[in-house]
Amino acid sequence: MNGTMAASSHRIMLGPLVAAIDQGTSSTRFLVFNSKTAELLSHHQVEIKQSFPKEGWVEEDPKEILQSVYECMERTCEKLTQLNIDISNIKAIGVTNQRETTLVWDKETGEPLYNAIVWLDLRTQSTVENLINKTPGRNKNHLKHKTGLPISTYFSAVKLRWLMDNVKEVHEAVVSHRAMFGTVDSWLIWCLTGGKSGGVHCTDVTNASRTMLFNIHTMDWDAELCKYFGIPMEILPRVRSSSEIYGLMKICSSRKSGALSGIPISGCLGDQSAALVGQMCFQDGQAKNTYGTGCFLLRNTGAKPVMSEHGLLTTVAYKLGRDKPACYALEGSVAIAGAVVRWLQDNLGIIGSSEELEKLAASVGTSYGCYFVPAFSGLYAPYWEPSARGIICGLTQFTNKRHLAFAALEAVCFQTREILDAMNQDSGIPLTQLQVDGGMTSNKLLMQLQADILCIPVVKPSMPETTALGAAMAAGAAEGVSVWSLNPDDLSEVTSEKFEPQINPEESEFRYARWKRAVQKSMNWETTEPIGNGNGEPSIFSSVPLGFYIMGSMVMLIGAKYLAGHN
Repeated sequence: MNGTMAASSHRIMLGPLVAAIDQGTSSTRFLVFNSKTAELLSHHQVEIKQSFPKEGWVEEDPKEILQSVYECMERTCEKLTQLNIDISNIKAIGVTNQRETTLVWDKETGEPLYNAIVWLDLRTQSTVENLINKTPGRNKNHLKHKTGLPISTYFSAVKLRWLMDNVKEVHEAVVSHRAMFGTVDSWLIWCLTGGKSGGVHCTDVTNASRTMLFNIHTMDWDAELCKYFGIPMEILPRVRSSSEIYGLMKICSSRKSGALSGIPISGCLGDQSAALVGQMCFQDGQAKNTYGTGCFLLRNTGAKPVMSEHGLLTTVAYKLGRDKPACYALEGSVAIAGAVVRWLQDNLGIIGSSEELEKLAASVGTSYGCYFVPAFSGLYAPYWEPSARGIICGLTQFTNKRHLAFAALEAVCFQTREILDAMNQDSGIPLTQLQVDGGMTSNKLLMQLQADILCIPVVKPSMPETTALGAAMAAGAAEGVSVWSLNPDDLSEVTSEKFEPQINPEESEFRYARWKRAVQKSMNWETTEPIGNGNGEPSIFSSVPLGFYIMGSMVMLIGAKYLAGHN
């Protein structure tokens, strides 16, 4: 009896709860927060499989993504029940997601028409080069005045164009008016609000601003941009603010998570915008850096979009309500951060887990002059150079896997330094400390290295799930929900850990200068003009360095044979 009393009184004390779906590149999570204290009460995480059908291609299964959301909701609801927390206390659900990743599905069957093409994917490199070649002066910033973005493989429009040109099912569905396009947020919200039975087809301004089809000044889809890429506007989702009720959850009542049915989905933010909100960066000039699959530094620039002169993107930070003004941000995007850990683990097999990477790197404390530029998907900010490829240089006979592990961590820090430098040049006001979040921030060696390489303190909140927190805040603050106040006075005090620089600036500058040299060597590596071998496949000689290598080897072999015959 007393146990029940305690449980019920505990439930009352908690007050309203808000949940968040955090669908990232490598995993999906469902998290439940107390709206009064921002405390994380329970969560569940499921890893997502990535497939690499060809070199440079990265795909995920839309049905697996959706299933992972259902599984995370189910397991979290089970955990809440074990904790005696009443699921009916969840008043709203927010969605945050990997941005730019592109999906097309059939609105009549509800079936995806192809795998999701992930933001990192490079299959559109030749499309991008063709588009740039057609612009006046071959200018990759030709559309920047409307979109804030360079023409790049990174954004959704070129991926969608590829799907329409190369996937018969997509082409046919577009022609017969059955196709729906969306980024991951749109796919999830449509499915969770009923799918083919009345699902809501929408996106928010932050996700829309990453497609290259959205005008960041008018805050809507742009007919000229759609015409430029040849995209019919009817397949696009409706653009909404980041904080309003989009629709109600519809879940089978036989599931434990069936208790979530009828709860409004009322927050939606691309993952990097969500982290900016979760880090409470609501003032002009406040910034955060998220270390996930990639690395993303965003600086709030207030109500006016600021165009970068140094290779950064201009993006919509958030719009927290239908009648609220939009806020903008400057963004430095790095493609490969946490993904380098996965590569060392899955491709090279030199570590068994990310924790092992920290131990391995810490055991030497130096890269011993080895530099690793992980340009697996070309280089993003500030270079926007799709021809770059990954390189490891400065190797000697002394170099071993420990030095490589250290160089991989340094690479994440050097890339952050490059985008921070660009941001300081654009804004004219240098950041005095860096707020950080994301999965990699649990690596204390990485955080210390980051402070050393930036020469400023790095501040990490004790609760690392700031992306999910941002989505929960937007959902809880929505009109018609109003269980989470975003007034500065009402926001909970965040506890954090601070990493101060520990090396002298001269050493830091020396290492950074060497890194910059390594970056230059990674560029102009890949050509996209495939030289066919008669059956439509590019031959090995389409890679110029490999061609030279093989030709050189053949000449040496013939020469050796010739000499051997004359001895």
